[in-house]
Amino acid sequence: MSSSGLLEDLVESLRCLPGVGPKSAQRIALHLLQRDRQAAKQLGQTLVSAMDKIHHCQQCRIFTEQTLCRWCSDPGRKSSQLCVVEGPADVLAIDRATDFRGKFFLLLGHLSPLDGIGPKDLGLDLLETRLENEGIDEITLATNPTVEGQATARYIGDIAARHNVTVMQIARGVPVGSELEFADGGTLSVAFAQRTPLN
Repeated sequence: MSSSGLLEDLVESLRCLPGVGPKSAQRIALHLLQRDRQAAKQLGQTLVSAMDKIHHCQQCRIFTEQTLCRWCSDPGRKSSQLCVVEGPADVLAIDRATDFRGKFFLLLGHLSPLDGIGPKDLGLDLLETRLENEGIDEITLATNPTVEGQATARYIGDIAARHNVTVMQIARGVPVGSELEFADGGTLSVAFAQRTPLN
């Protein structure tokens, strides 16, 4: 197959997507060119429009086209409760699977000094301003159970303590529907450390 410069550019551009390597990118490019050019044009237009119009919510930092996202602008949600998460997908997962009716704050990452990611990069100055001024009395830390996620949670816990805000952390442990023999040692250790009475 002879390739043109534009085809090579298209394949290379598709490689920016997570999990898309050279062969997958080539397969996608050829499919769009051969089978679905109209959908490809629509995709291109939608991508340009999204890049121009979608930005971060001024309060929680999730993606939105408005000044405030649907969670921050919802008067039915409790402004006194805040759930702190690492990324937008976490908000969607919590909103879909739980009955949490507070508001959110997105870090858009976690503390990682080796990668040059510090508190300001995570918007922790904005979070502290919210804790000072918005009557928040409880935050739930829902960071990932990684070393960086735990370090980030501890850092935020210290900020919250300075403002007399109650800090909760989501439970860690054995997933529902799994079997103990397949759980790793770290997961079992946390599950036992956070065991609760049987109701």
